[in-house]
Amino acid sequence: MYYLYFLANASLTLRVADYLRQANHLSVQFVTVIHQIDGWIIKIKLREPVTPQEHGDFKAYMSELGIPYEPEIRIQMAFWSLETGQSPIDVMRRYQVAIVSHGAPEKSDIEAFRRQFTRGLGYCPETLA
Repeated sequence: MYYLYFLANASLTLRVADYLRQANHLSVQFVTVIHQIDGWIIKIKLREPVTPQEHGDFKAYMSELGIPYEPEIRIQMAFWSLETGQSPIDVMRRYQVAIVSHGAPEKSDIEAFRRQFTRGLGYCPETLA
């Protein structure tokens, strides 16, 4: 079972990562975070199915922060490649996507990406706020 959402900025993405680190009732297998110029894509894959109540609660939480996302084929292929064990660097080169994190939900990866990107630009775009 997986959830795929589009989030507007880094703060919302960090909030989801923090929630997932604390959500013991969800058996998170991995989280993939991709940054795009207009926002963030987050894919959350669970090891085990959840109860209908947990599913509804989690969808409600995610819908407060973002919108369900239907990826274009390039993004679908990037997700598939990561799931089959290909390295994030190879996937980024092949599909021209910015993979911020893949694996355990790590706030530090998102924060480091945001700092480095902002430093390179010299200002903070709205999606990195």
